[in-house]
Amino acid sequence: MTDTAAKTPDTLTFEAEVQSLLDLVIHSLYTNREIFLRELISNASDALDKLRFTALTDAELLPEGDELCVSIERDEEAGTLTIVDNGIGMNREDLMANLGTLASSGTRRFLEELREADAKTRPELIGQFGVGFYSSFMVADKVVVTTRKAGEQEGWIWQSAGGGEYTVEEAAENTQRGTRITLHMQPGEDEQSFLTEWKVREIVRRYSDFIEYPVTMDVTRNEPELDDEGKPVEDGETKEVTSTETLNSMKPLWNRPKAEISAEEYAEFYKHLTHDWNEPAEVIHFRAEGTLEYTALLFIPKERPFDMFDSTQPKSRLSLHVRKVMVMNDCEELLPPWLRFVRGVVDSADLPLNVSRETLQDNPLLKKIQTRLVKKVLEVLDKRRTEQADGYAETWKAYGTILKEGIYMGDDGDNRISKLCLFQSTAGAAATTLAQYVERMGDDQEDIWYLAGNDRSVLESSPHLEAFKSQDWEVLLMLDPVDEWMLDRLSEFDGKTLKNAAGGEGVSTEEDGEALSSMKEEGAPLLTGLGEHFGESIKEVRFSSRLTDSPAVLVTAEGALSPSMQRMMRANGQELPDMPRILEINVTHPLVERLGELRADDAERFADYADLLLGQALLAEGSPPPDPARFSRLVTELMVRA
Repeated sequence: MTDTAAKTPDTLTFEAEVQSLLDLVIHSLYTNREIFLRELISNASDALDKLRFTALTDAELLPEGDELCVSIERDEEAGTLTIVDNGIGMNREDLMANLGTLASSGTRRFLEELREADAKTRPELIGQFGVGFYSSFMVADKVVVTTRKAGEQEGWIWQSAGGGEYTVEEAAENTQRGTRITLHMQPGEDEQSFLTEWKVREIVRRYSDFIEYPVTMDVTRNEPELDDEGKPVEDGETKEVTSTETLNSMKPLWNRPKAEISAEEYAEFYKHLTHDWNEPAEVIHFRAEGTLEYTALLFIPKERPFDMFDSTQPKSRLSLHVRKVMVMNDCEELLPPWLRFVRGVVDSADLPLNVSRETLQDNPLLKKIQTRLVKKVLEVLDKRRTEQADGYAETWKAYGTILKEGIYMGDDGDNRISKLCLFQSTAGAAATTLAQYVERMGDDQEDIWYLAGNDRSVLESSPHLEAFKSQDWEVLLMLDPVDEWMLDRLSEFDGKTLKNAAGGEGVSTEEDGEALSSMKEEGAPLLTGLGEHFGESIKEVRFSSRLTDSPAVLVTAEGALSPSMQRMMRANGQELPDMPRILEINVTHPLVERLGELRADDAERFADYADLLLGQALLAEGSPPPDPARFSRLVTELMVRA
């Protein structure tokens, strides 16, 4: 780069979403504006972690004896607060990507929620979405970032006043490795209070005490004159002495005994780790000893992160440490993808410090750790289910869909996941577990019955349930779109078979079978006529024992996909062959009796009534008729005749 180019800063415009975000941050009221310092220290700690991890394979980036730290500089006279780290640093491209762009698939949704939120919930949204750097503009009217990336020679300066633009220019040749963020504080009394020693000390102690790097600050004290024995001289003069103090304890929280850690300390560590403003729903902290030694500190968040179903995000949110040194963030070998909502740290004493991802994938120790972690998480969830029903209902609402992935993936040995599942049922408004369902089963009921769909009210009025209602049998209502995928694997629970109430088998007694046999002989002409009329669009027409009030119902043939499953798969671009269903009719219904008469007397009206019968069966289950315009016309004509 030429000297002229180096002295001329480039002026650039923020990405549109960033401009909107900055406007909301700057012009909205927040009750916890001190989070800006927590976020900047956390970012500095991350930069130190990245450098230390990168230096494992490139030792030249971190010279021996070079101590990593975060320092805070206060200048009350100039009104500036500076956070400095000697971590990985950034080059020009990093500055553009990290500070000029929000490269998150959830950005737009975040902005929409932020606009709709009131002042009390906005800080929670900022923490949840991890836009910590931008929180600086809540207290500063200008931010200057001076940085140099490890291993590179050029340093860079980024600065912005929080408007629509920022500038990037080359820094002086002697720029130190790492990042220096200077906040020019707003003139208000509250903003200026963040420049005082006691305020900075309080915030660091509250939010960042557990960071394993020293957070230092120069502190000036008036000290008395001392005599030769080191004692204060009587009536002696005092002088100002400046010393560098470490503000945090630096002891990793997970290495401290559980009995010495308060709930508040767990909560603050969780917030630092996840940038979530909420406290965790559950904390799991244990130490494994013996042939394999490691410590785990895991958290189950209260609310589901917005990017939980983003395929570009990591499949694990646990960081792996080896003897207190972070060697891998988002280590996918520690937990299966269906527990990706769990956050935390695992620190092992039995893995090599220079472990690589390829080594991890084949490391049997990691598999043993994963097995124990999964067991612990499921045990805590089960305990929450039995001891905190209301709290567990919220946890299940947030993560139930994700846990069901574990069933589909074949990890439900001994029903360890399915026993945690909550389902709606015809027994009442409260959700139920499979075990509770089994306890309520009568002696004459052998199987667990379910009905899948998207709308509870539609399912509750479904003709498929008529026989179950007559026998006072409970039916589970599977309302989650993933339930039908899950049921491909979940075929049995506690020795009971799960059966589809809309399936071809249905529920029937020995008496029903005898009655159906008699009906089939007497009504053979009607069945034949309906079968000829519908042709290949209907797999079979038969009399039903499951109906008491409705004239007809459609059931899925054995081994075929349900209509809702077919719709989902086709919506995802999958090509499927036609899967005709079975039409069951209620021989005792007046409409069916009338069809039998029309079969012999009026072939045209018989065809119309048959189509009305099929359309009515489809509407009853929440599906559209095959030809809505024709169905509407036939209904109109029927009403005119009436």
